[in-house]
Amino acid sequence: MKKVFLNKGKDKAAWQLHPWVFSGAIQYVTESPENGELVAVHNNDKEFIAYGLYHGSSRVAVRLLEWHPDQEVTEAWWRQKVASALSARARLLKENNNTCRLVFAEADFLPGLIVDKYADYLVMQIHAAGLEKVKDIIVDELVKLISPKGIYERSDLKSREYEGLPDNNGLVYGENPPEFLPIIENGIQYEVNIAEGQKSGFYCDQRENRFLTAQYVEEKRVLDCFSYSGGFTLNAFAQRAKEVWAVDSSALAIETLHKNVALNNFDASKLKTVQSDVNKYLRELYDANEKFDLIVLDPPKYAPSRSSLEKASRAYKDLNRRGLLLLEKGGLLATFSCSGAMDIDTFKQVLAWAALDAGKEIQFIRQFNQPEDHPVRASFPEGEYLKGLLVRVC
Repeated sequence: MKKVFLNKGKDKAAWQLHPWVFSGAIQYVTESPENGELVAVHNNDKEFIAYGLYHGSSRVAVRLLEWHPDQEVTEAWWRQKVASALSARARLLKENNNTCRLVFAEADFLPGLIVDKYADYLVMQIHAAGLEKVKDIIVDELVKLISPKGIYERSDLKSREYEGLPDNNGLVYGENPPEFLPIIENGIQYEVNIAEGQKSGFYCDQRENRFLTAQYVEEKRVLDCFSYSGGFTLNAFAQRAKEVWAVDSSALAIETLHKNVALNNFDASKLKTVQSDVNKYLRELYDANEKFDLIVLDPPKYAPSRSSLEKASRAYKDLNRRGLLLLEKGGLLATFSCSGAMDIDTFKQVLAWAALDAGKEIQFIRQFNQPEDHPVRASFPEGEYLKGLLVRVC
């Protein structure tokens, strides 16, 4: 096996089980391994640290897999990791929920691999060259353990560019999913477009937060911003919200939301949908002196990296300031960030600044996290990307 040797003093994170070795930590590599090839990583004193997948032109030069020298990364090793990840999610798949994340990359010791379950279909995403080499093994093990009707690949992530991989979308096993696949989450029905929907078709990482937020909406006027296919809106109707205004810039999202409202036999007369830029529409609502009892702000990722955090903080502050201006005393703001670079303490500070600028006094009454099918590995805190706060205006 080809070997990678690290610079002196650059091995600490690897010894502490962090799964990434950055290119700047490498002293030299033997025998020029191919991208995606399995290598053995050693420190400057030639002590074995771990096995990993090498990539010579990626910033993450080695994705570490196994720290025990006698546990070689064989086909059986890959199959065991997949089986372990699926076993950990078994309790989540019940009659009122047939959708969840089955494999969450580094958190499940399978760096570069995402697998989501939507009813009888699986969606797979690969964003590391090493996983491409074992894709057939992964697919075979998923079929063996789950027996899905089909497995569809949605490997169209930006990160594939850094790995030198082209987009790869299409069926890899079984039959194609229908254009609109019916799923159930929290007892609520949705139609999911696996081939063209955002992420792998649906945001299952907000499952618990949608349910928790809905516990506060009975007979309340709700504003759902960045509503997409209506997760927060539908949960609000399930808990007897008085009315919901849903805002999204996508016409397809608005159309899908209406379909989902009808699918669940909710009262469409209580729904108002608006296709608009959210920030623009929040300004219009303020000018019209509109007020709401509960507002949901679930924007896309504003801070894709640490370098963009300062700019993103300003954007989060302005967005939340505009939301707070539409709430009276006792009103609630459920606000989220899916930016991994934004930690919860920084997010709280941003909310404090937003409240100050809005002339509001606020309390944090609940903290939201990503659900258990999106676990955070202790040695890989970067996996904790989703956080949220339920804020009360005093």
